Amino acid sequence: MSVLVDRTDLSLKYTAHYTEVKDELFANSSDILNAQRKKAFQNFVLQGIPTRKNENYKYTNLNLAFTPDFKFIHTREEKKADMGEVFRCDVPQLNTNLALVFNGWFYKNETEKGDLPEGVILDSLDSISKERPELLEKYASLANVEEDPMVALNTAFAKDGFFLYVPKNVVVENPIQIINLLQDEKDTFATQRNFILVEDGAKVQVLLCDHTLNLNQYLNNSVTEIFAGNNAEVEFYTLQNQHNKATNINSVFIDQQRDSRVTTHTASLHGGLIRNNLKFALNGENAEANMFGMAFMDKNQHVDNFTQVIHAAPHCESNQLYKNVLHEKSSGAFAGRIHVVRDAQKTNAFQRNNNLLLTDEATMQTKPQLIIDADDVKCSHGATVGQIDEEALFYLRARGINEDQARLMMMNAFAHEVVKEIKLEPLRDRIDELVDKRLKGEVSRCHDCAYQCDC
Repeated sequence: MSVLVDRTDLSLKYTAHYTEVKDELFANSSDILNAQRKKAFQNFVLQGIPTRKNENYKYTNLNLAFTPDFKFIHTREEKKADMGEVFRCDVPQLNTNLALVFNGWFYKNETEKGDLPEGVILDSLDSISKERPELLEKYASLANVEEDPMVALNTAFAKDGFFLYVPKNVVVENPIQIINLLQDEKDTFATQRNFILVEDGAKVQVLLCDHTLNLNQYLNNSVTEIFAGNNAEVEFYTLQNQHNKATNINSVFIDQQRDSRVTTHTASLHGGLIRNNLKFALNGENAEANMFGMAFMDKNQHVDNFTQVIHAAPHCESNQLYKNVLHEKSSGAFAGRIHVVRDAQKTNAFQRNNNLLLTDEATMQTKPQLIIDADDVKCSHGATVGQIDEEALFYLRARGINEDQARLMMMNAFAHEVVKEIKLEPLRDRIDELVDKRLKGEVSRCHDCAYQCDC
């Protein structure tokens, strides 16, 4: 239920802009996207941009992120998706089906035919919601606009993003790779809405790569909804590698049915402010959810991972492992909530968050939570915040390894527990390499188009 809060001038700026463009939004969008628009706007008006008084955002201050006078992009800009000019997250050995989302809008791949199996659809959400509404009608409300004002704001402005449909029993052999780029001459606010529908018995791997192409300020408010049918398998990887003037609010909602298996893996390598919201609903027996995440922060960067897992059916399992390495004056947060409902007997639910602070000025807030209403369950949660083990460091130095190399070895070992859970071998090798560079303090460039800001 929405909570009435004081509406700041900052929130009023966005409500005023909605009032100004709402006729255009309704006129050019599908009935499905419009169905939630009015309700979403009303919920955003009630809640406003979340402050630290909002329990779910108590560790993240969004005020500065929303302060700039952003340009809004509510219409598709003329652009051809030339994949010869778009990098592949710098994973050359990874054979994927490529697509581009540019400033929140989906662009067809005009240079590669791809090899998607018959019946699989990878297209614009805007187009599909108008041309094939039956694919969305049943599932269009996984993201609840009453629970999070950022989801409400996304739904109020939602126009486009990517849509992926995998029919019953179809196995997509090559991963789907979405290159998500932000670039404009002005500071830009992007709204992106994505939907993934994987029917019974189908399997797919999706890799989403977030990048910025110049040094303007960006705020990307993204919502992705994923539905996994009976016995479906989904692997969803997110690689976040934006510059320090970028804010990425990334909300993912996942509905799992009987015997399904969904794995998410989020690697936050760079970004000024990153907020990842991840909510799983295990609604069918024997469903399995696996959540892995890692973040590397320095300067004044901030990464906040907020997870919710609802065990709504018996005999389900969930696993969470999140690790963070914080340097200089960076800050991080992790809040993980597991809720086992009354009838979800025989539940296994595990959660762990480990954090490594490299300086005295780095800060980390962690809050694992368990809400158990069933009596026949196995659940555990834990969190650690600490510095490099001096005894282990001494052990390595005693064997002739210099201090810098010894520290790097220990940090790599700390991160590798998460990296090794990546099932795509070329991606796992590349992430290992990027993590090594990140821990060495090297700011990498992916080909010539991903410029990292050293600010």
